This record gives sequence, C-alpha cells and structure tokens, in this order.
Amino acid sequence: MRSYALLVHPSANRVYADTSAALTVAELGVLARTRLVGRLEAAESSVIAGVRYVTFAADPADADLLTILKYPGKTNEVFTKLLLNVTVWSGNAVSGRPVRVLDPMCGRGTTLNQVLMNGWHASGLDVDGRDFDTYSAFLRTWLKTKRLKHDADVTPVRREGVKLGRRLHAEVGATKDEWKAGAALTVEYVNTDTLNTRAVHKAASMDAVVTDAPYGVQHASRTVTGRGARLTRSPLDLLREAVPVWVDVLRPGGALGIAWNTHVAARDDALAVLASAGLEVLDDGAYRAFPHRVDQAIQRDVLVARRPV
Repeated sequence: MRSYALLVHPSANRVYADTSAALTVAELGVLARTRLVGRLEAAESSVIAGVRYVTFAADPADADLLTILKYPGKTNEVFTKLLLNVTVWSGNAVSGRPVRVLDPMCGRGTTLNQVLMNGWHASGLDVDGRDFDTYSAFLRTWLKTKRLKHDADVTPVRREGVKLGRRLHAEVGATKDEWKAGAALTVEYVNTDTLNTRAVHKAASMDAVVTDAPYGVQHASRTVTGRGARLTRSPLDLLREAVPVWVDVLRPGGALGIAWNTHVAARDDALAVLASAGLEVLDDGAYRAFPHRVDQAIQRDVLVARRPV
C-alpha cells in the first residue's frame, strides 16, 4: 500500500470548515468497508507543516478514487457529494451500467446536478412549483451554454385522469458519439408531493434514494381529519409516511441516505422509522461519525439504511 495525504478544501463557511476533516475521515471509513474492502486503511486527521490533511494508506489510486476525493464548491455542494457517495457505496449498484438515483425532496436540484456530474441517471420530486421552474430554466440554459447534445421538455403528469403535477425530462449526451449511440443520461424532475413517488416511478427502479430532508411545512405530512387534510410539522410524521413509498422504488440491495437535523428528532427515533419500513439500518463504525453542527438550530447527521436482497 501507499501513503496518501488529502488536502481538504472546504468552503469558507467556518462552521463547516471546522468539521470537514472529521467528515472526510468518516466518508473514507464507509468507502473502506464497502467498495474498497482490504484496499483502504483507516484514515485520520493529521497536521503536516502546520496544514491539516487527512492521511491514509491505500492501494495505488486510480482515476475513480481521485475523482471521488475532490471536494469542489460551496458547503452544500461538498456535503451533497458526501451524502451521495456514502449512500451509493452502501448499496449494491450493479457495475457496468449507470446508477439511478432519486432525490424525493430535491428542491432546486443540487443532488440532481451532482448525480449528473457523476455520470449517473438523476430523478427528483418536489412539491414547490417555484423550485421546479427555477431548476427547469437553469438546466436548459446550462445545457445550451455548454453546447451539449440534449433534449428537454416539460409535460403534465396524469394518473387515472387526475393531474399530479409537471415533469421535466431531459436526455443529455456528454459527447456527440454518445448521443448518436443512444448512451444519453437522463434527468427527470416531477413537480409533485413526495408521497406520489410510487405513482411516477416503477417499483424497484432506483439504485439509491438520497435526500437532504427539509423541515418546512411545505413538505410536511398530511393527516386526514373531520374537516379534511391538514399539515403537520413533525419530520418524523413525514418519514413514517414517505419512507415506505421510497422503499418501494429501491432495488433490493439499494441504499437510502438522509441528511437529518437531530435537533428536531433524535437519530435513534429516525432510524427506528427506517427499520420499521423493513430496511437494514447501518449504524456502527464510520456510519456514526457524521454528526456536525451547521448553525445554532441544526445539528446535522447522516442516516443510511439498505433494502434487504
């Protein structure tokens, strides 16, 4: 094995910068026990010539490892990449074909963009029409600016005569040859409630479900009362309703990863919801090393579980 020192480049956000080395150690810990078993030894935070690095021993690095360990961009982009990596590594996505990833509460598409950058198929849902419009306009403009071969349009989504929302469907060819060969990647974003996930995606069609769970009332679960539907603000209520729907679209062996604010609901309570949906919770070693402070109101953690084969 060779020795490596990884210079971590977090964003300028001080709070995230203070914890980025520890999060990178945890991310590498998951990689060591999933995709690089026996090829990557324990990582640790080290100071070399007054500069903080993450050091580890591994087999000679290939291009894939180098790509995985780059941390460009702002804090949310850095964390999104970590969440995406840890979740996909924890599943059994089949090599030789593009991975399919769903973000069932995708907002303005940060996860979708990272999935596309990884060379995978991206799918998302979100109930906020403004977020949908913003992302739809951004993606089409970006594709034109980059002069990538693509096709993108927005169409209504209906089931049994009822309109569920709108769908952005884009196909993107990284090169002209790939486009001609029909090897395009897809980006699909449906503007609808996350509880409609199963209505717009086939069962067992996703390798991973990844989401940075929001806490606003717009994504709250709906409870039927004598006067009709009402919104509740409990994030656990949302998980209890949504996770079984998300699990339906996961392939056996696929993984679910959620960024979670432990100030609003304890980690163990959230993991219990995942377990009750029939998922195998991953809750030892490196998987317990992700908690970090974002601001006074948010102590963020990463919850990972896998659908049994």
